[in-house]
Amino acid sequence: MGKNRETDETGLNAGERMKRYWSHNWQLWLMLLPGIIYIFVFCYVPMYGVQLAFRDYSFTSGITGGKWEGFKYFRQYFDSPMFIPTLRNTFIIALTSIVVGFPAPIILAMIINQIRNTKWKKIVQTTVYIPYFISVVVLVSMINILFANDSGVVGNFLKAIHLVGQNVNILGKESAFVPLYVLTGVWQSMGWNSIIFIAALSSVDTQLYDACKIDGANRWQTMWNIDFPAILPTIMILLILNMGNILNVGFDKVFPMQNSLNLGASQVISTYVYTVGIKSSQFSFGAAVGLFNTAINFVFLLLTNYLSKNATGTGLM
Repeated sequence: MGKNRETDETGLNAGERMKRYWSHNWQLWLMLLPGIIYIFVFCYVPMYGVQLAFRDYSFTSGITGGKWEGFKYFRQYFDSPMFIPTLRNTFIIALTSIVVGFPAPIILAMIINQIRNTKWKKIVQTTVYIPYFISVVVLVSMINILFANDSGVVGNFLKAIHLVGQNVNILGKESAFVPLYVLTGVWQSMGWNSIIFIAALSSVDTQLYDACKIDGANRWQTMWNIDFPAILPTIMILLILNMGNILNVGFDKVFPMQNSLNLGASQVISTYVYTVGIKSSQFSFGAAVGLFNTAINFVFLLLTNYLSKNATGTGLM
């Protein structure tokens, strides 16, 4: 061993190991370079603007020229009468979406995987994928047409079977907003989100299914004992990622569905930031609320990852 030079079991020092590594993997890093540049430019560089949440921003002074206010705008949001309603509505919509929407593609993927007729299987897959390609604006327009108070087909059907009252305006009812938002979202994204689970199920050894048949297992037992354990690591990873975005309730769908009648249930953090931070030109306040939202998401991401690693041994880090 040379002086001041540490070597490994191959007899190479750190510099030689690094040179050898780059000589074998430079093509991989070259392929990764565009992605690294993209993430740096569009994800990390804009984080420079986070200081808006701590400054009194104005157009004339620029991002760094405003007076440093510390946590003033955070306290302003916490003391606002809209703090509890917006946080509550966001949590309700997000948690309901996860509880209802997350298991749906898993169940769909396991059902599709049990279809043995290849042609019929492709037809079913194509049919459930199509709604994903409908834009959010078109989807909200469909909701408004189908659930219109006087002429809505679905709305009138629900009234005919007495699930809702005759004089009830479904689109304006606060208690109907969350079910409408969540169920239409599940219908739209369930098929597309099932793709990754179907891909995971395709790697299951077919001999396991043959063994189940020999043992007399029915399809429910096959799904529970073969399919579900096979995709459990994928489920946990996606659950962690979903929990990391728990407060990122889509503005693009909530805002078009929002009206003066359902505002008590539809005013979420993102729409509140738009209303107060953007329309009222309170950019520092809007940045503070957005940063608070991100911090909560990050805490949920770490918490879910910790629980997942302890429960199943699967995690992001």
